[in-house]
Amino acid sequence: MSISVSHVTREFGTQKALNDISFEIAKGEVVGFLGPNGAGKSTMMKIITGYLPQTKGKVTVCGLDVEANTLEYRTKIGYLPEHNPLYLDMYVKEYLLHIAGYYRLGKNTKKRVEEIIDMTGLTPERTKKISALSKGYRQRVGLAQALLPDPEVLILDEPTTGLDPNQIVEVRDLIKRVGEKKTIMLSTHIMQEVQAICERVIIINKGEIVANEMANNLTNMALKSNYEITCEFNESIDINKLLQIEGINNGRLTGNNTYQISADSDKRADIFDWAVSNKKKILTLTEDQRSMEEIFRELTTNQEK
Repeated sequence: MSISVSHVTREFGTQKALNDISFEIAKGEVVGFLGPNGAGKSTMMKIITGYLPQTKGKVTVCGLDVEANTLEYRTKIGYLPEHNPLYLDMYVKEYLLHIAGYYRLGKNTKKRVEEIIDMTGLTPERTKKISALSKGYRQRVGLAQALLPDPEVLILDEPTTGLDPNQIVEVRDLIKRVGEKKTIMLSTHIMQEVQAICERVIIINKGEIVANEMANNLTNMALKSNYEITCEFNESIDINKLLQIEGINNGRLTGNNTYQISADSDKRADIFDWAVSNKKKILTLTEDQRSMEEIFRELTTNQEK
């Protein structure tokens, strides 16, 4: 496994920021790490990267124990924190050469810096001071810094925070390209980003994991007891007659001859048969798919009720 987190707890005084967290991320996976503010996302990421010790439990990256905190361990991980710390008075290439020195890349330093500048699209800005760069290009510099030691694992904490829509797309595309060869753990509040980039989603709430699912399975999680079905007829119907179908719980008019129907299972076939037997014509009959945002809200508010 690229990342293995086993029964990790992190306490700040009497407060538990993380409570017995366990998960694994396989080599080559791109995993979204989601949760509301204060859920413990950044704490977990700082523990994995060795910037913060855990109170209990064990973390390994590429088989190396985080507690050893060796140079070998640090070169296995590239880390882009939420608030990207940069030396604003340095030039882009100068800064990356400076950071490369910490990784002791030796005679390959200049070549590696040039490769990273090209990979992250920084070539037009390489001779500029970092203070003169846009937010989007500063994020690119941060990602370039994280990629310098050619790590096997990338930890990205809110990499598109504060970017405009065009910059978000640019940085997202860059992450996708990099993710073809790296294991990535990505924290974000942007659900479209999760759907566009991530293969699997881990959701944390109040220091505990509340979901660990493949991204395409998450929208099928049946947290609600009801199936939601939208049915459009070519004319008005008596909704009370439709409600006589066994398993349909309620329904309401939502538009011109369009009804929102709640049932305890998929009743589309029954609704179709009812329409045929009552000589009604159905124009559309669809099962409503809940959005990632709705599922996220369900998973992260259930514990508060």
